[in-house]
Amino acid sequence: MPDEHRLEEQFLSQEAEKRISNQLDEVEEIQIDVQTDLLKILQGQADGVSVAGQGLIIKEDIRVQEIKLKTDSITINPFSALFGQIELNEPVNTIARIILTEVDINRALTSEFIRSQMRNLELNVDGEIVSFEPEEIQVFLPGDGKIEFKGKVLLKERGNTRPLAYTAIARPRTHSQPAMLEGFNCTEGEGISIELITAFMQKAKELMNTPSFQWEDIAFSIKDIEVQKGTLILMLEAQVKQIPSSLTVISP
Repeated sequence: MPDEHRLEEQFLSQEAEKRISNQLDEVEEIQIDVQTDLLKILQGQADGVSVAGQGLIIKEDIRVQEIKLKTDSITINPFSALFGQIELNEPVNTIARIILTEVDINRALTSEFIRSQMRNLELNVDGEIVSFEPEEIQVFLPGDGKIEFKGKVLLKERGNTRPLAYTAIARPRTHSQPAMLEGFNCTEGEGISIELITAFMQKAKELMNTPSFQWEDIAFSIKDIEVQKGTLILMLEAQVKQIPSSLTVISP
C-alpha cells in the first residue's frame, strides 16, 4: 500500500486481503485497496474498493488468469468493516476487466458448474421443441478476433435422439461490431436442417443481445470482448447487491 494511505485504509485493506488469502493456496497475487477513513467507516461508507488478482480459481474449476475490479462509492456494515469484512448495505456499481486463457476456458467447460448451466438447450422449430444436450466442447483462440469451437451434442427431435459433432468459427460481439458466425460444419452425424440452423441462430442472437445476466445477487453485462491468440479479455459492468454466498475462491 502507498505510504500516503491512511492507517485505517491500510488496516481495512490488509484485513480484507488476509480474509481472502486464507481461502487461497499459493495464489499468484491478490491485492485489495479500500478507500475510506475512520469517520466514513463509522458512518458505514467507503469511497470505493479496488481488487487486483492473478491465477485465481472461482467456484470449482473456473480459473481467472487476471482480474481488475473497481467499485463506485459504497455503503457498508460499519461493524463488519472494522474486522476487515465488506458487507454491502446498498447495491454498488462495478467495472471489471477479466482475462481468461484458452486453457482456463476449456478447464471451466469441464466443470460441473458450467456443465449444469449448459444442459438441454431448447429451441422452437416451426412449433416443435428440439433440444441439444452438450457432451463435449472445446474452445480455441487462434487470434485475429476469432473463436473456434469443436464439440459433440445429443440432438433430440421428433422423439428421436442422435449424436452430432461440429466445428464452428465465430467472432464475438464488440463495441464496434455485431457477433458473426464465419463457418459451421457437421463432422459427424446426419447434419441438421436449415430450419434448425435458423432457430439456433435466432436463439444465439437473443442471448447475445440480452442487456444483462443475473447470477445470485449480481446483475452484469458484457461491454466488450477482445480475442487475442490464446487469450480472451472481457470488459464487464455489474451491479452487486451482495457478495454471493456461494462464491468460493481457491488456487490451482
